[in-house]
Amino acid sequence: MLIKQVTQLIGDTPLIDLQMEIPNQSHIYAKLEMYNPGGSIKDRLGKYLFQKAWEEGKINNQTTIIEPTAGNTGIGFALVAQTYQLPTILVVPEKFSFEKQELMKALGAKIVHTPSEEGIKGAIKKARELEKTVENSFVPLQFENKANPETYHHTLAPEISADLPGSITAFVAGAGSGGSFAGSAQYFKEQDPNVKAIVVEPEGSILNGGPAHSHKTEGIGVEFTPPFFKDTMMDEIVTISDEDAFFQVNKVAKEQGLFIGSSSGAALAASLQVAEKLPPKSNIVTIFPDSSERYLSQHIYQ
Repeated sequence: MLIKQVTQLIGDTPLIDLQMEIPNQSHIYAKLEMYNPGGSIKDRLGKYLFQKAWEEGKINNQTTIIEPTAGNTGIGFALVAQTYQLPTILVVPEKFSFEKQELMKALGAKIVHTPSEEGIKGAIKKARELEKTVENSFVPLQFENKANPETYHHTLAPEISADLPGSITAFVAGAGSGGSFAGSAQYFKEQDPNVKAIVVEPEGSILNGGPAHSHKTEGIGVEFTPPFFKDTMMDEIVTISDEDAFFQVNKVAKEQGLFIGSSSGAALAASLQVAEKLPPKSNIVTIFPDSSERYLSQHIYQ
């Protein structure tokens, strides 16, 4: 394959049929999003959102991009911004993954830190403040931008349907901004209303009504209900502990040769729970958003 830009490698990631003990003789198929060039599912969002914003005149060759992010979105946005030669300012809660922040800077982005205890809400507030002081700036704000769920409705979900040998019984995926879950779930239910759409959160996230608190599982978990969920049919919310998520991270490395991040571990733990309740020989689809390599400084394998 001969390419001219790294963004041409975004999408068309592998779908793996996990060879492990799964309840009820079911199959779990995982979309390996770490094979995107920026290492995560968020490359898709960067490519789709920037192209749409350019076509709609929201950005031009003089625009500065400003975005609050915990990490992977920042990498994806910085990667795609190179294509448009646009400066990028990323507002990041200070204690998030060191590796992610180093990759953002390597891609040319400027990092602005906010206090970790303020969470993503603090990063959003700071990004809005910067928007007022930086001329010709654009804050995509993945948490509210309709292009977020559209990205996955038009790219990831159709890829899964094209590659899957058989019908989907359940779609199980984590929620951070909520876009990948909402967009994909909508697509699958349009194809078959009987598909179960099951969202995954860590303990400390608020979707299941539990108290908000910190957690070690990165990339998923919400401090407020994503606006994309307003019109999204969720059949179930599964809350996974850090311990269960990291157990799966270690297990699939040792037994499957897969280096997955903690949000992927949570998605796998939830998929196994869901398999126990579904009919025999069900097909469960999940997403592994990124790899463990960008969490090594946080001792992900310990």
